[in-house]
Order: sequence, then structure tokens, then C-alpha cells
Amino acid sequence: MDNFFYSINATLPIFLIMILGKILIKLHIINEAFTKTADRYVFMAALPALVFKDITKNDVRSKFDGGYVLFCFMVTLVIILSLWGLTSLLMKSKEEQGAFIQASYRSSAAILGLAFIDNMYDGAGMAPLMIIGAVPLFNIFAVIILTLKGTHSERKPDIRTTLTDIFKNPILISIFVALPFAFLNIHLPVFMDKMIDSIASTATPLALISIGASFEGRKAIKKIRPALAASFIKLVLLAALVLPLAVYLGYRNQELMAILIMVGSPTTVSCYIMVKNTGNDDVLTLSIIVLTTLLSSITLTAWIFLLRSLGTL
Repeated sequence: MDNFFYSINATLPIFLIMILGKILIKLHIINEAFTKTADRYVFMAALPALVFKDITKNDVRSKFDGGYVLFCFMVTLVIILSLWGLTSLLMKSKEEQGAFIQASYRSSAAILGLAFIDNMYDGAGMAPLMIIGAVPLFNIFAVIILTLKGTHSERKPDIRTTLTDIFKNPILISIFVALPFAFLNIHLPVFMDKMIDSIASTATPLALISIGASFEGRKAIKKIRPALAASFIKLVLLAALVLPLAVYLGYRNQELMAILIMVGSPTTVSCYIMVKNTGNDDVLTLSIIVLTTLLSSITLTAWIFLLRSLGTL
């Protein structure tokens, strides 16, 4: 029951900020122009700062476990490629494909994940290594898939232009900049560190306000079938496939909890910002974020209960 209440406390504020966004736009305190500007700011500045912060704030070298990082990396890679291939074959609407693929695999690993693990074990444990193994792939493939699938791709007829656009993406740049800092345990001056923290702290609330202001129930209902399918994949199917393998390989406690967060936590709100900036289906993405956040308090609690009952957490 404690895990259920913790899950509620972790996810309910997300909904409340979304509702605040809807209230603010209804009261004309903010408008559509504000949400567009906020989306652009989060995409170009706040999200890169958040990614940099999440990757660099832990000394991964001192507790580096190459096998664990490789496991997280390979699982993430197989999941993404499988979803990409199956979605391209089975989903007719190219407009929905990029949004569906990204939202089906991208977890709130860095945001919700660290909080869950710290709450259960009084420390981040193996979460930083999971983040090193999975989060860069989350973001790199999101950039590639959304660039190739989005409507903007129609203006990129050649491979060179497409690759240039991919590598100019601010999220990807922040990953490449952050990795040497993480592995070499390089620390920025305090004033720069505080500045990055301040910018990063604006990413989630601004994105949630924009999501709430932009969410339209009637449009979302039209996307309910793919949204439910993606939510099932995100919260149930991936965890059901990966967790038995992780247990078989001997991962327990913090290691296993980090893997659960990697494959079974709700879709990250940053999906919406990237979709909006690459010409993909933002309505479907909004629906998946809302559904997975709502349902994760139940599914995560169920997974934790099951793993604890088996003596693995």
C-alpha cells in the first residue's frame, strides 16, 4: 500500500500541472503563442540542460559495471528496433508512426526513476548506470525516428540533409557533451552547475503546462486505440518480457528496480516537445502521456508487489 501511495504522490502532481495549463489558457492568462514559445524554449534550452544534468550528476566511473550498462543498452536497442520495425509494418498512418514508436519506449527514467529508487533504498543505487545505458539511446533514436517519420521529413530529400538535421538536434548535442563529463567525473564551476540546474528545473513544469493547455479531449478520443496499445506496451508488455530475463541473469534490488523503471515507467513528457518540433502526431503523444501517467500508479505498484513477493526487490 505504501508503494501505491508513493506512486500516486509521484504522478498526481503531473496531472495537477496539466490541469493548471488548461485553466490558464481558459482564463486567457496564457495563449497559443505562449505554448509555442514555451515548447521551443524547452526543446532548445531546458531539455538539453535536463539531459546534461541527469547524465553528469552522478560519478558513474567509481561504481561502473560494464555488464549492467551493456544489458540496459542492449535491451533498449532491441526494444526500439523491434517497435520501429513492427510499427512500420502494422501501422498504416505514417503520421502516427513516429509518435507511437517514441511514446511506447521512452520512459521517465531520469525524472521519476531516480525518485522511486531513492525513496525505496535511500540512494540512487544503480540508476545512474541504467541512465547511461538507456537514456542516450532513448534520445538518439527519438531524434532519428521523429526526423524520418515527421512531416518535416518531406523537405529533406537526401541522406546528407537528414543526417545534418539529426546531429544538429539540441538533445543529441547535450548527450555527446555530457558523456565525457560523466565518465571522467569532471565537475563544472559551481555557478555554471547552478545555472544548468535552474534551466533544467523549468523543463518539466513548462512542458506540462503546455501539454495541459494544448490537450483537447475530443481529438484525443479519436486516437484512443493506438494510445491504449502504446500504453499497454509501455507499462505492461516490455516489463513482462524484460524483467524475467533480468531476474534470470541475477539482477536484484536496486539493479532490478532501475530496470523496471527503464521499461515500465510512464512515457516522459519530453516526448511531446520533440514531437511538436519535428512535425509528428502531437495529439497521439499527448494521449499516451496522459494514459501512461494515470495508469502507472497501478502498474508500477503491481510490478513492485510482484517482484517483492518473489524476493527479488
